[in-house]
Amino acid sequence: MGRVDFADRLDRARKATGAAGLDALLVTPGPDLRYLTGYAAVGLERLTCLVLPADGDPVLVVPQLERPAALASPVGGLDLEVLDWAETDDPFALAARRLPAGPVRVAVDDQMHAAKVFAFRAALPAVELSLAGAVIVPLRMRKSPGEVAALRRAGEAIDRVHARVGEWLRPGRTEREVGRDIARAILAEGHAGEEWVVVGSGPNGASPHHEVSDRAIERGDPVVVDIGGTTAEGYCSDSTRTYLAGGAPEPELAACHEVVAAAQEAAVRAVRPGVTAQAVDAAARDLITAAGYGEAFVHRTGHGIGLETHEDPYVVAGNTMPLEPGMAFSIEPGIYLPGRHGVRIEDIVVVTPDGVERLNHRPRNLIVL
Repeated sequence: MGRVDFADRLDRARKATGAAGLDALLVTPGPDLRYLTGYAAVGLERLTCLVLPADGDPVLVVPQLERPAALASPVGGLDLEVLDWAETDDPFALAARRLPAGPVRVAVDDQMHAAKVFAFRAALPAVELSLAGAVIVPLRMRKSPGEVAALRRAGEAIDRVHARVGEWLRPGRTEREVGRDIARAILAEGHAGEEWVVVGSGPNGASPHHEVSDRAIERGDPVVVDIGGTTAEGYCSDSTRTYLAGGAPEPELAACHEVVAAAQEAAVRAVRPGVTAQAVDAAARDLITAAGYGEAFVHRTGHGIGLETHEDPYVVAGNTMPLEPGMAFSIEPGIYLPGRHGVRIEDIVVVTPDGVERLNHRPRNLIVL
């Protein structure tokens, strides 16, 4: 991504904290901490916590034995105090002492472990705790050009994996065998880690979150392949295509796929600044419903993506948030017929100032192998 200005991210988060009527944020290891500081800290039972006051200097509280790792991250290049604690110290009391004095309103990151939330409650009995998502989510939703470029590279990497699926997906092999080969390719084609591999053959494709099983793929099976990973930059990929393991598609499958492809295209075309997230969902859902498959489209049309594979914004009925340039999310309508088959097509898109950019470019037709 080039050089990320983490100091600017911290400053914007500090200002947003004050604007939200909060006095400070407490952020533990996870995507929020990585976004704000670049430190991909391991989540341990020992407390690592960024204390970010709305008015004052931030401090990163870390276990003494994790100090070298923290300083080796982008934290080492920031004007950010790193305060370490020894095994017999109380790190929650240490962090509490760095908060502003007086009545304080503090937000904790949305993914903080419950044990740490309760420990902070004990250390801060007079403090009102809330969730920091109201502050951090809007910052993370609007991707910078560098973040969009990182997502674009992740999309290119997962496209290269889909381009190779024909090397492994064939009748007689089990879903697990195919999934193992795909997982290796996710790493070989440019990811630092695989997030998931779905190989849903035949009736297993009707379960949207099926992963792999020992079912042997049969000739003529439709196979839903949904794969994603995380690059070394920390940004995620996610893309789905539906394949046919030889033969010709049955008329019902061909019809389902045609409907899903049209719905996916309609939803992508609906994306532009000012349009609500729920309007994009409706563009896909209305078409599928009109074709008679409304009850078979059992999930939202999409989810945001960035440092997490599932993050805001969510493309679903009821989300009236207007889309803004820089928002990145999946468009992945599907039809699932229990006991028969499933069909899903998924691309990642980014809202541009005048429309939309797709980050995945593999063919969207039913791919016959």
